[in-house]
Amino acid sequence: VSLDENFLVVRAAAGLRPGDRAEVLAVAGDPALVQRLYEFGLLEGEEVEVLALAPPGDPIEIRLGNTRLSLRKAEAAGVTVKPV
Repeated sequence: VSLDENFLVVRAAAGLRPGDRAEVLAVAGDPALVQRLYEFGLLEGEEVEVLALAPPGDPIEIRLGNTRLSLRKAEAAGVTVKPV
């Protein structure tokens, strides 16, 4: 967890819990993965909601508009978000 210049909490999506909502600030990582996430609509400025975590905490299920995505924690770690 870090603070940006406006003192907003900024963190990786992997740190969110079920019920948390956040705005996507950036998507980073392997270029093929980033492209795939963009194609699913996971873009900067979009709002996501965490729906569930698997029992060991991996993967994480998120809602993005009308789409549900399951991301491994390693994939979600490349998605920077701020809580809304």
